[in-house]
Amino acid sequence: MKVAVTGGTGFIGKALTQALLTRGDEVIVISRQNSGADRSRSGKSPRIVTWDSLQHNSASLNGLDAIVNLAGESINQRWTDSAKSRILNSRIWAAEQVAQLAKSLEQLPQVVVNASGISAYGISQDEVFDESSPTAVTDFLSEVVKQWEQAADQIPTARLVKLRVGVVLADKGGAFPLMALPYRLFGGGPVGSGDQGLSWIHLHDIVRLILFCLDNDRISGPVNASAPQPVCNDEFGRALARAMGRPHWFPVPAFLMRLLFGEMSTLLLDGQRAVPKKSLDYGFQFLYPNIDNAMEQLVGKHQPNQRSD
Repeated sequence: MKVAVTGGTGFIGKALTQALLTRGDEVIVISRQNSGADRSRSGKSPRIVTWDSLQHNSASLNGLDAIVNLAGESINQRWTDSAKSRILNSRIWAAEQVAQLAKSLEQLPQVVVNASGISAYGISQDEVFDESSPTAVTDFLSEVVKQWEQAADQIPTARLVKLRVGVVLADKGGAFPLMALPYRLFGGGPVGSGDQGLSWIHLHDIVRLILFCLDNDRISGPVNASAPQPVCNDEFGRALARAMGRPHWFPVPAFLMRLLFGEMSTLLLDGQRAVPKKSLDYGFQFLYPNIDNAMEQLVGKHQPNQRSD
């Protein structure tokens, strides 16, 4: 398969590129800058092209089977007005660029997997959402996801998958090292009420899920990229404490989170529970379906199985 990956130098993008190369796919990473790329375990490297170069020569991507769009400004920053504008506009811009690229090719790509977010469903303490649940705008991130998916809907392709991503956990990169730091320092505990939902997925599983969506031509539309067993913040912390052999005792009050992080504190204080009904219905099997086995792997007590779908 010939696959283009935008955001291929990011946290998820690097892992996905490695997995594609390892299984023998031809990979083109589309980036704003022509920076170097890591070699896969097979010794192969992706081809790097820039958006600027594609404006003049998109024919080099003719024969493309799939596009995976993971590009977007990080949300892990203080949400000033300028940061919020960058977060939103970078996602809309990337989807628009993918649409223009698809239109310029001799044949449309068979599938586009466009990243989105679990925030599509809005904030809720009680509800559990699957792909059939209605979307709702309740805060900044849910508004971003609404506009992001509307832009993605304009991408011409035989099959569009909108991958609604939860919190991606890995031992290096992403949010987990910072989430684990208080426990490493023996100061971990619930954040705010501790009741807020957390829809999470292990990095190994989101990469496998993207491959599953690329390969399974029956899958289209929204796909929740989250583990089958979402947890609340307190359950997450207790599982992390058990895996690390650390106490879970030091609560962090909500007002302190708001003082430190401003509006971005909603990532820690609010949430929702989403389940991956569609991928499970199509037979996808998670390596890490529950938070305890994920935590055991993340802190080095368990190595991932090498099962593939």
